[in-house]
Amino acid sequence: MNIKNIMNKQHLTRIILVIYVLVLLLACKTKKETTTKVVHKKIEFSSQAVHNLLQLPLHCVETEYPNKLSQTIGDESYLKTPKELHPAFYGCFDWHSSVHGHWSLVKLLKENSNVLSIDEFQEVTSLLLKNLSKEHILQEVAYFDDKYNKNYERTYGWSWLLKLMLEVETWDNKAARKLEQNLAPLADLIANKYIEFLPKLNYPIRVGTHSNTAFGMIFAYDYAKANHNEKLLNTITDRALYFYENDENCPMSWEPSGTDFLSPCLEEAALMKRILSKEEFSVWLHRFLPQLYNNNYELAVGEVSDRTDGHLVHLDGLNFSRAWCLNEISKDVPELAHLQKIAKKHLKYSLPNLVGDSYEGGHWLASFAIYALDSQN
Repeated sequence: MNIKNIMNKQHLTRIILVIYVLVLLLACKTKKETTTKVVHKKIEFSSQAVHNLLQLPLHCVETEYPNKLSQTIGDESYLKTPKELHPAFYGCFDWHSSVHGHWSLVKLLKENSNVLSIDEFQEVTSLLLKNLSKEHILQEVAYFDDKYNKNYERTYGWSWLLKLMLEVETWDNKAARKLEQNLAPLADLIANKYIEFLPKLNYPIRVGTHSNTAFGMIFAYDYAKANHNEKLLNTITDRALYFYENDENCPMSWEPSGTDFLSPCLEEAALMKRILSKEEFSVWLHRFLPQLYNNNYELAVGEVSDRTDGHLVHLDGLNFSRAWCLNEISKDVPELAHLQKIAKKHLKYSLPNLVGDSYEGGHWLASFAIYALDSQN
């Protein structure tokens, strides 16, 4: 074999070796990218799951009993049935659950028109127009104007009412324009109640249930921002900074309490993510929850021991609300992307419990699940 042939063979061998290395590198890169996508892949509902989810609020918004009114009775004239008192939001066990039950119906119609049959779509639309009629909403307004019940559902129900209004406003549908017109007086009333109340609140309420101040401000902030309601927006921003700007080392190890469905620490962080600039939020969060920046951070799910207990089942709601907070906190923040895996773990624990659950959870958990899934980045 002459020297020329040897050199040609050596050259060919080098070329083959380079190609082999490149193929290996490409394979490794593809494998790594695929693995990353699997970790952060969104959990999505199947078509059947959408139908199943729709049945939960569809059933409960017209289920009057059992019912927890939570009203203050001024005299014997106040002793009326839930439907007489709240012709729009009488079902789903209590007023706020009925409100976010209607939100669930709007959300599912708005984003799944390709999944639902024409009959299903028309059935739910007709129900929304019937329950949220102009006359019914004006009666709800009158209830809030009563001197004994002017603080009714403050601020959890208020928050969900503005969430419902925002969902209707952003729904490109003819029926939505009628619903928007009908809901406007109640949404305006609630917005003004926020503006009146928040400056009077000297200290935030830091609990894991309905009256949590941070949660109550989040949906109201989103509504104010979308509607360019500067007075409401400025009120919420000012009070959020007053309440939370100097907070540090939130005790996540104290959470959850036995009947929490909200995380006081994470709700606060999700609110401040909205209020602060990206740079300001990073500084604030490093003080408030520095452990979130640890790639190995773990957060155990809330475990439910009895789903027929209306309070103990709150912990399923906690898992969903933690998920939406973690997704919000990590959104557009690469160094916090690992929190999405924790959010997914919380979702996976409680999602299987929605269908076939007892009414104690079934009358409200669908709304939490839908919002948590919608929060995925």
